[in-house]
Amino acid sequence: MRTLLLAASALTLALAAAAPATIAAADAETQAALALAPVPPGKLTDAARPTAYRIDLTIDPNKERFSGKVEIDAVLKDSARFIDLHGRDLKMGSAVALAGGKRYPARYFELDPSGVARLTFSEALPAGPVTLQFDYDAPFNSGPAGMFRVKVGEDWYSWTQFQSIDARAAFPGFDEPGFKVPFTVTLRTLPGQMAVSNAPQVSTTREGGMDVHRFAPTLPMPTYLMAFMVGPFASVSGTVPATPQRQAPLPIRIVTTKQNAAKMDFALQGTKGIVKHLEAYFGQAFPYPKLDQITTPILPGAMENAGADLYNDSILIMDEKASTSQKRTFGMVVAHELAHQWFGDLVTPAWWDDIWLNESFANWMGFRIGHEWRPNLNIRAGALAEGFNAMGTDALVAGRAIHQPIPTNAQIDEAFDSITYGKGGHVVAMIAGYMGDTKFRDGVRRYMAAHKYGNATSADFFRAMAEVSGDPRILPAMQSFTDQQGVPLVTFAADGKGGYSVSQSRYARLGAQAPAIRWGIPLCVRRAASKQQCQLLDQASGSVRVAGRGALIPNAGGTGYYRFELPAAEWNALIAVADKLPGGEALALDDSLFASFQAGRASPDQLIAGAVKLAANPDSYASEAGVGSLEWFYRNGLLDADGEQGYRRLIRQLFAPKVAAMGFDPRAGAYAAEDPEKSQKRIQAVGKLAGAGHDAALRKKIGDAARAYLAGDTKALDPSWFGIGFEIVVEEGGLAAAKQLAEAGLASQDPLFRPNALGAVATSGKEDIGRWVLDSFTDSRLRRSERLGMIRGVVANKGTRDMGFAWLQANYQDLVAGGGGIFFASRLPGMVGGYCSAAKADEIAAFLRPKLAGKTGALELERTIERVRSCGVLKDARGAELSAAFKKVK
Repeated sequence: MRTLLLAASALTLALAAAAPATIAAADAETQAALALAPVPPGKLTDAARPTAYRIDLTIDPNKERFSGKVEIDAVLKDSARFIDLHGRDLKMGSAVALAGGKRYPARYFELDPSGVARLTFSEALPAGPVTLQFDYDAPFNSGPAGMFRVKVGEDWYSWTQFQSIDARAAFPGFDEPGFKVPFTVTLRTLPGQMAVSNAPQVSTTREGGMDVHRFAPTLPMPTYLMAFMVGPFASVSGTVPATPQRQAPLPIRIVTTKQNAAKMDFALQGTKGIVKHLEAYFGQAFPYPKLDQITTPILPGAMENAGADLYNDSILIMDEKASTSQKRTFGMVVAHELAHQWFGDLVTPAWWDDIWLNESFANWMGFRIGHEWRPNLNIRAGALAEGFNAMGTDALVAGRAIHQPIPTNAQIDEAFDSITYGKGGHVVAMIAGYMGDTKFRDGVRRYMAAHKYGNATSADFFRAMAEVSGDPRILPAMQSFTDQQGVPLVTFAADGKGGYSVSQSRYARLGAQAPAIRWGIPLCVRRAASKQQCQLLDQASGSVRVAGRGALIPNAGGTGYYRFELPAAEWNALIAVADKLPGGEALALDDSLFASFQAGRASPDQLIAGAVKLAANPDSYASEAGVGSLEWFYRNGLLDADGEQGYRRLIRQLFAPKVAAMGFDPRAGAYAAEDPEKSQKRIQAVGKLAGAGHDAALRKKIGDAARAYLAGDTKALDPSWFGIGFEIVVEEGGLAAAKQLAEAGLASQDPLFRPNALGAVATSGKEDIGRWVLDSFTDSRLRRSERLGMIRGVVANKGTRDMGFAWLQANYQDLVAGGGGIFFASRLPGMVGGYCSAAKADEIAAFLRPKLAGKTGALELERTIERVRSCGVLKDARGAELSAAFKKVK
């Protein structure tokens, strides 16, 4: 799965339902069921194992509920009076077990809000084969979890999103990745509607006034990779021609809601190319007999359902005139999800503690294969940008290792965070770079061949890599990064002999104390005018001699997952060449320099000098990085009034000449044929100059174009400028303009316009608009995930943060009461993470700790508390110094 935090979107929130809680009271029969054995808090026992499912669902998205008949073939290890399995919010009509030619009626109980269920029998079932039969109905969700439905225009559609543990909200079963078996699916729909599942459809008949869609049995798969989609979809079909790895053409479709029908060809053609690149890398054919690429308006990312991937509309629905950023997202996310078809679907983790390997590898593959698909988009560089961004979370004392035990259901969704995706992907890139691309690929192929259509663990993957590399140090080096929390800091000091002594420690921010940890660090260094040289730093200290001339580059290539510290003169020399560094090395410089300041070492003048130099770097990721770091101080309130004015002056100094040199035309498609990197750098420059730079002439040009667009001239404003354009409209027009923009957004189904319009309203920073969003904006056309996203926007903006936090405190129970979508509970604390004071950290802790203790979201809460407190410490210690440095900018 790939989750996206879309900056101007109301689609950033997620997971289904509030965190699990203990059942406070139950009737006598339920109490009796509870008394039979402890309720498993996480993984089920091996008392029963499924061997096959037959699922028959009646799905009418126009209704609030759906119904199902499910049969599960299983094997009982021993004779039993009860069977533990999964089900959540299922209204069970009947449950029966068939064993040894005998029928055993069952009672069905849901014993835990996370969805642990129990079947009880009046007499013991015999050991051996058993078939469980269920007849039930259940509600559709309004957020993207389980079986959910959304009204798009005048039509209702339904989709499924089961990762991590939401298949149990659609059908009873054994909802764990280790149970991997075939499924035979039948979907009953209204006449004329399309039905999609994982396997090819083999027939459609009309029975009882309903269309009955029958699908071929699937290959073995776990419940979380199943998919059922129903509605009056539009689609376009094609094939991926035969490749050296696959003799027959592969059928593919793009499936989307009707209003997107005209913009499916880009995704169709792009998917074909990405499949070919992936087959070449894995050295084997696409693992499933067909591929459907499906979109929905409310999923905040994408999901790798076997043979039936699901995406947010904005990821697939576009044409060649789309922005560089949107095309990059397409390439990376589609390559990520399709890589999962092998790495995750074909080979699946045995339990959620190894989901990191799926996601980390797919993240690395997404950027790698996306780059191979369209090299001119520079997608590969985004992997390192994401990895360095993850260091901001990993540097906290509160946190987790990439790979750690997950004993309870409440902890599962906490594994889907920047540590798994950003850090994990970066660590994979580091190991691949150290081993060499060919050896690493051969290790992947060995691992895949050994566990095809089965389950595997991290240990299996590490073993394959060690075998292929021939270097026994690889295994402990990899595990030192996956099994330990934290960011390594490599400190360089001149040794007086022309080289450097290096030492490793765990990085910590100012005022924090981190435990001592040692890693096996693949340390690759070079000088500006020489090639890199690598060694494994697996001791507390060592020495490095670097041939050549020029500034020392302590993370050559940028693939190392570590930060570095340099003597002042070495910092200044590296900063001086920041505009000429390759993108990955420039990102490494920015991250380590910013981290050095946060730890109390680098000076504000060095930070500003670094941002100025990086802004001239030709790589669009690197050119944005330095100013992005400075923006953190501005956004989080570390600057006084004079400091903020100095920051604005710096933005104008840096970006006004760029915009003047590149030119600016806000009209749709004005730069569609331009080099992608240049186009992206224009978007960055215009956004900074019109936003924080507050350039009056540029803002008028964009604002006029945005108002013309809203008045009906759809050619007046390219989607690239939706975010800043609608922000200007709201800022200048106030509450009246916000209401008009919200109405336009709700009336539209456009996958870019709607979220940008609603996002601009939510993040206005104006109290009257914020109050309207929180208390008054309850239009029935607003989807629940959008409502939650708008609340987040109000709480996150510093102009409305206090009001938003007060509202959150007063309305917390309503906010967490179900339907939030993927991972909402685990990310809710981050809403208030923009504060910058120890006092606010204490207030957040006092309010949320009692509510989240032992539940999903507890880890993110501790991270949020530490972020807010750490920011306050930095502000108190260095805020005046920082503001003084910005004040000097003229």
